[in-house]
Amino acid sequence: MHEHTANVVDVDGRRVFWGRVTWEAGGISSVTELGGERPGLPAVMPGFVDAHLHIESSLLPPRELGRLAVRHGTVACVADPHEIANVLGAPGVQQMLEDARSSPLVFAFGAPSCVPATRFESAGAALGPEEVRALLAEPGVRFLSEVMNFPGVLSKDPGIMAKLAAAMARGLPIDGHAPGLRGAAARAYTEAGISTDHEATTLDEATEKLALGMKILIREGSAARSFEALHPLISTHPGQVMLCSDDKHPDDLARGHINVLVARAVAHGHSVFDAVRAASLVPQDHYGLALGRLRPGDPLTAVEVRDLSSFEAQRVWIRGQLVAQGGAALSPFVRPAIANRFDAEPIDERALELEARGELVRVMVARDGELFTDEEVRPARVEAGLVRAEPEADVLWLANLSRYERAARPAVALVRGFGLRRGALASSVAHDSHNVVAVGVDGASLARAMNAVILARGGLAVADGEAVELLPLPLAGLMSDLEGDVVAARYAALDRAAKALGSSLRAPFMTLSFMALLVIPRLKLSDRGLFDGVSFAFTDVSFSRG
Repeated sequence: MHEHTANVVDVDGRRVFWGRVTWEAGGISSVTELGGERPGLPAVMPGFVDAHLHIESSLLPPRELGRLAVRHGTVACVADPHEIANVLGAPGVQQMLEDARSSPLVFAFGAPSCVPATRFESAGAALGPEEVRALLAEPGVRFLSEVMNFPGVLSKDPGIMAKLAAAMARGLPIDGHAPGLRGAAARAYTEAGISTDHEATTLDEATEKLALGMKILIREGSAARSFEALHPLISTHPGQVMLCSDDKHPDDLARGHINVLVARAVAHGHSVFDAVRAASLVPQDHYGLALGRLRPGDPLTAVEVRDLSSFEAQRVWIRGQLVAQGGAALSPFVRPAIANRFDAEPIDERALELEARGELVRVMVARDGELFTDEEVRPARVEAGLVRAEPEADVLWLANLSRYERAARPAVALVRGFGLRRGALASSVAHDSHNVVAVGVDGASLARAMNAVILARGGLAVADGEAVELLPLPLAGLMSDLEGDVVAARYAALDRAAKALGSSLRAPFMTLSFMALLVIPRLKLSDRGLFDGVSFAFTDVSFSRG
């Protein structure tokens, strides 16, 4: 028999009391009230859940992500393995499931619904209805991952409808992905069985989707952030709101996780009970996680925080096992198995030249902290028949090269918003197909950074003159095989190097990874060319009036 005394947060009863929790064999035997709340002293509550996360964006495999997350009171992650599925297909998802089984953290995986995400880019795999149906039957798979192909849902595409039907036949929830979808289209999307959305960025959009019966996930990741816009929903719609990070880089994860959002919610005036409900009870109920509510008979899956303002985790239990204490995970580092697919070959900077086809150019405009981009049309700078970048005006080169072909030619476009004054950045983390995407001030820097990633068969690179800093990502070109704190430190160093080149973006590499995300408007760059996400068709970088 084990016991622990602290302030006990009774979320359903909306009260805090000084009490003793006892447990044995992983289950709670009793919760005894000893007196009223003792403000400022440690408090124990249901553990936190990240309600939507792409593990791969942490640059860590599941077990190692878990070692970083549990130190912050996270006990479960609802994980969409969409990224590795785009590279390695169903075997990649199987590898994630296997790695996760050795972690004390609870992982609820989804079966990716949109692999490849579109037909307008080169991908490493495809998951049809049969593959999805097989994954939904796997232990540890609890939902159908975000349905990004909302046009396919609205047009009742047979393939996507078969995937929805497979999830509904098993009684599993279906995650949504419908940025800006409103009105009759949003209603039809919801009526197809889709129950969540994490892409809402305004209260109006989120409230409309809530009225249709969706649950809204408030996202606060390393790049895309909607907490400040959507946090009022925590109090106005308790029971319909969850918290998630979606994409979180390792240095951010090393500093904090869902506990930080709970602290911010309370600082904004929301009750502890509504904040913890969104951070714990709603996701565990929605995804059937059975983590418990800190009641007799429940598993002891809980976090003790220093106080009810900082929410700094002191101890974390999962199914009665102490898994983190004093800001450190208690499980050891285990090096993951390596699998990859990377066929690209080094390129010459002449492959990055862009022929002038008119007096104007379309420029993608990146927004800090958002997945959406804008389009800007401006006069082209042309020399010797070639379009040139304009670093002094923050008009830089953007390139995307297929990693799945040996002799592919990179697609090239122009982008504004990165702010580089010299050098280049390159990455094999490029949503959704994870080709090699790069931004830079000139062709030589761009080629140098891209070739470093290509030769490493995956990674993140910063080129500054002749020098190149590289973080290799040998696991599918998406994840490291190093210890989490080491990856966090090396990523932080790369982030500093990127900002030393002039970037003012909060997360330059995360923003770069989304410049290839065709399913989020407006302009994005596929390995096959510049793509207009509104018309859902390719468009020209260089063109003439009329």
